[in-house]
Amino acid sequence: MGRLAGVYKSVPTPPAGKPEEAANLRVRQEMMHQIEEIIKSEGWTQKEAGRRCGMKQPRMSDLVQRRVARFSLDALVNIATALGRRVRVELDAADQDAVAYTSHADSAGGGRDGAEG
Repeated sequence: MGRLAGVYKSVPTPPAGKPEEAANLRVRQEMMHQIEEIIKSEGWTQKEAGRRCGMKQPRMSDLVQRRVARFSLDALVNIATALGRRVRVELDAADQDAVAYTSHADSAGGGRDGAEG
């Protein structure tokens, strides 16, 4: 994980052999980290940040404590947008082990949630 090590307070371990789930987890962790940095840089309390996002302080606390399982990508995009940010997406080439796993699962009839290969 390189530069991400030590950045996250609570990082669940992704299921072994599920690169798509690990990727989703990493994106959510990174978004939560960036949202927390926005809140800090603006000097907002959790209550104030929550008000700006249309959520209560306990929910904002979950975000700041990086309880990743409690937030979908959709929710995090909505939060970032409510805080006046635009979300950009960048795709990088996957490592060959992840590609091989995905290709094998797809050809064996184990495709992912409507993904077509």
